[in-house]
Amino acid sequence: MDAEVRRAIQARLGVAIDAARRLGGGDINDAFALELADGRWVFAKCNARSPRDMFPAEARGLRWLAQARALAVPEVIAVSEPGQPAFLVLEFVDPGARVRDFEERLGRGLAALHRSGAPSFGLEHDNFIGSLPQSNEPAGDWPSFYAERRLLPLVGKALEGGRLSPATARRFDRLVARLPDLAGASEPPARLHGDLWGGNLHATDTGEPALIDPAVYGGSREIDLAMMRLFGGFGARVFDAYAEAYPLAAGHAERVPLYQLYPLLVHVNLFGGGYARSVEDALLHYV
Repeated sequence: MDAEVRRAIQARLGVAIDAARRLGGGDINDAFALELADGRWVFAKCNARSPRDMFPAEARGLRWLAQARALAVPEVIAVSEPGQPAFLVLEFVDPGARVRDFEERLGRGLAALHRSGAPSFGLEHDNFIGSLPQSNEPAGDWPSFYAERRLLPLVGKALEGGRLSPATARRFDRLVARLPDLAGASEPPARLHGDLWGGNLHATDTGEPALIDPAVYGGSREIDLAMMRLFGGFGARVFDAYAEAYPLAAGHAERVPLYQLYPLLVHVNLFGGGYARSVEDALLHYV
């Protein structure tokens, strides 16, 4: 661990770090398990190149999820302040063997998280999905929010970077015009994790499902569920338990590709490659 980051964390925690063990698995940040002089273990991530507000936004997102008391999330212990190297210190989640009904608990817990709701379509602060800025400026309805805060900004960024063709961008213009009819029944804004792929699902030391690395906002609950189906890692029982606890609106299966477009556009902008073709395939369902 960088010596300056180490000193900043020790100053914020008021306790010395006895040992730092690098952890793998992060694409963006450096991650460490820290043993503190008082005997505690904590998790820390840092990134000298991160935007100043990235870790504070993540800390606020974790606390917002925790307020629902629906699923476990790591406790926020400390986050860097202006003028310090960028870091976030969390409760260390030492994974245990999953409980027998792990998938059912996850499905029901996610339903409870979504039901806990949000004040608007959006949020009072912006945040990030991966390393990409994510605008959460509220909108009056879900189709407007999905078009103006999610799809169109990333289409524009990908077009500017040469990662989407002008023809594909024009198809998004046609899709956006149809969104009020395509987006599904009107529902109150759900409290979303916002980046719910299998890598952001963990088990606690007691085997309970836990969520990490959120990109939170208020939106359609179907977008979390669609992303869960995009990259795998979630069994059928998760979705069945969710639907039993919080039945989905008619036509939700037909909207899965619609709500996979946002995470696919994120991947187009971050990684390029074949994700543009996946975007084009998803669009075929609607335009």
